[in-house]
Amino acid sequence: MKYTWYVTFEVPTDGTLLRRRHPRLTKTIVTEAEARDFARARFNEGLIVIAGTIIPHLPRASIPSEEIPAWLEADQVND
Repeated sequence: MKYTWYVTFEVPTDGTLLRRRHPRLTKTIVTEAEARDFARARFNEGLIVIAGTIIPHLPRASIPSEEIPAWLEADQVND
């Protein structure tokens, strides 16, 4: 399976996870649609989310946390 997307999100600080060295986790995902679904779920939990494509996938995409709401909304407009 070739992973082409990633979604990075902050680790919840409610004590459900052990203390980690890095406050973020990253999940690799095969398709953009799956990446949006996963990002939407984390975003709806109130977490800071960042997404993008894994190099060398073209075209490259990098979606900073400020642009995540528009990226998720664009998916619903296209449906």
